[in-house]
Amino acid sequence: MFYQLYEMNHAAMAPLRATADAMRLAFGNPLNPLSHTVIGRTVAASFEVFERSTRRYGKPQFGLATTMIDGSPVKVTEEITWSKPFCNLIHFKRALSSARPDDPKILITAPMSGHYATLLRGTVEALLPHAEVYITDWMDARMVPLTEGLFDLDDYIDYVIEMVHHLGPRTNVVAVCQPSVPVLAAVARMEADQDPLAPSSMTLMGGPIDTRINPTAVNELAKNKPIEWFKENVIMDVPWPQPGFMRPVYPGFLQLSGFMSMNLDRHMTAQKDFYMNLIKNDGDPAEKHREFYDEYLAVMDLTAEFYLQTVETVFMQHALPKGEMMHRDQPVDCSAIRNVALLTVEGENDDISGVGQTKAAQTLCSNLPDDKRMHYMQPDVGHYGVFNGSRFRKEIAPRIVAFAKEHSRLAAKPQSSPVKRVIKGGKSA
Repeated sequence: MFYQLYEMNHAAMAPLRATADAMRLAFGNPLNPLSHTVIGRTVAASFEVFERSTRRYGKPQFGLATTMIDGSPVKVTEEITWSKPFCNLIHFKRALSSARPDDPKILITAPMSGHYATLLRGTVEALLPHAEVYITDWMDARMVPLTEGLFDLDDYIDYVIEMVHHLGPRTNVVAVCQPSVPVLAAVARMEADQDPLAPSSMTLMGGPIDTRINPTAVNELAKNKPIEWFKENVIMDVPWPQPGFMRPVYPGFLQLSGFMSMNLDRHMTAQKDFYMNLIKNDGDPAEKHREFYDEYLAVMDLTAEFYLQTVETVFMQHALPKGEMMHRDQPVDCSAIRNVALLTVEGENDDISGVGQTKAAQTLCSNLPDDKRMHYMQPDVGHYGVFNGSRFRKEIAPRIVAFAKEHSRLAAKPQSSPVKRVIKGGKSA
């Protein structure tokens, strides 16, 4: 009943939230003489902090209307090019001349771990000037009716393969954090099947490929609890009147509380600084605080079967690095990867996926030629800095684009079939 109580509490707080918002506007109105005093700003700040602390944050917008290409602004339009019940594939279509040479196609596989794909807005923004960008927009499980069926880790892998097929040849896949495992598994299955539409390259960023290496607090929690504990304590049914009523899920607010508890002192300090900046009428840092937490506090539910299968397969059994992972009764063999180039990216201070966990993919892809592999470790960044921020824009994004361009170009060249040598009686025939 915990989810139901959470919903009831949210509904019960609605009148107080509305009152606080109205009082904030009243005390912040420049026509109100008190708004120009410390007392007035203190009252307005208190009401705003209360309202923001009790609201539910909806799905943000990407809001990327333009990008700069070759020094000129170019219009960008979002369009859904592929859709399934649990995911839309969004294309950021740039208004470019058809005579312009094609940029590499990059499919960003966003995490399905509690936050919306808009958490990667900065990732998309940094790549847009140099690539044709697509991103997976995963659905909030509580918004998907139970009649649409289940969605687990195997389905996630199937979705990735279908999207790569939809985009066609010379696609480059970028997986951020959690999807590193299903993307690597999808590519391994495509290579094992000799799929002609296998991507040109894949980039794995801050992903839990092998969580036995430098385990973090997230990894330790999964290791110290049996799967039955997760089923009994974090899986709940979506309450009425949501569209996904009665669907078993891992609620987003539980995921968020877990993430925030890892750095609780930092979040409390940020809240206090926000309050003081409002009182001092220091608008710029206050606005940056709003922008960050409007995104960070917007969370979505995950289907129970996907969450539990991921926890068990990735964090408990370590099935992929041990060579025991299966996809629909077929083995996931990373040594089958021989043609899809691999770039792994890690952050020196990553407290979610420890250093070495993502790089482990390089070892698993044992038959990949040296000229098709690259590893990069970014100094002085944590988990968020692996895919966002100034160092991502200056150091990591250019490497992703260059890697995608190089291997898209190589994939475009016709490959001559090697002459098969058959040995009979010690002689070549």
